[in-house]
Amino acid sequence: MKVVVIGGTGHIGRFLVRRLIENGDEAVVLSSGQTPGDALGAKLVALPYYEMFSDGSFDELLASEKPDAVVDILQGNTPAVYAACETAGVDQLVCCGSIWMFGRARVVPTPETPQSLCPYDVYQTRFEQLADTIRLSLLGNISVSAIMPPNICGPGKVPLEGHGGRSLDVHKAHRDGKEVILPFPGTNLLGPCDADDVAQGFFCALKNPEVAAGQIFNVGSAYALTIEEFIKTYADIYDTNIPIRFVEPTEFIRDVLPDDGANFHFTAHMCPDVSNAYFGKSDRSFRF
Repeated sequence: MKVVVIGGTGHIGRFLVRRLIENGDEAVVLSSGQTPGDALGAKLVALPYYEMFSDGSFDELLASEKPDAVVDILQGNTPAVYAACETAGVDQLVCCGSIWMFGRARVVPTPETPQSLCPYDVYQTRFEQLADTIRLSLLGNISVSAIMPPNICGPGKVPLEGHGGRSLDVHKAHRDGKEVILPFPGTNLLGPCDADDVAQGFFCALKNPEVAAGQIFNVGSAYALTIEEFIKTYADIYDTNIPIRFVEPTEFIRDVLPDDGANFHFTAHMCPDVSNAYFGKSDRSFRF
């Protein structure tokens, strides 16, 4: 199997490319060229993501490489990727989304359907493009599916910390036992997800194109931590005590973490329902 991986030198991409190579598949990795990828064991092609659609270089690459499948981890222009795949006769397209695209969860675990309007315009637009493309694919000959991870962690990536970012300085503060402020009552859910697990989701979709066709799959762990337990887990990891002070959610958003991208981790539930991918709600599912 020959797979073009857009964004294959990033965190998820490296794990996916490794899986493909170890499985005996051929991988062509597209990247901006800013991240080294010499150790991947795949063919590397430097193509700027947005320019490659407007200047025709992506179409030329597909015509030259003739891949069986395309994986778009960057997922910034799904309609253009789909159109190019259709022209080139590619059999399968797997895109990377995010559970953030579903908006604030109304139920947990959260299924692969919008819960509320996504508060982030870019994510909302990307999800609409993704959903429209999946619907369009059902009338055509390309298997299109999406993998939706929550908060990604794992080797090579600084994990989310108690300030809603990925700062080493904040992790040092956790190690030193500095106080963390959380929104009361501290029961919002936060689901971790190893990047290799996300890559496994892509790999399974690639190996099961008929099952994956037209589907959106949440991936991640089969559990979530409350945000209070999340901080206590860091206390265990760093073998210290991290004091937690609770404030009202409105105060937390206004005064503690006013940045939406940071406070969303602690004010919205992030606990995806992964049963569609892991256990199967229907015959249109695959097992890890």
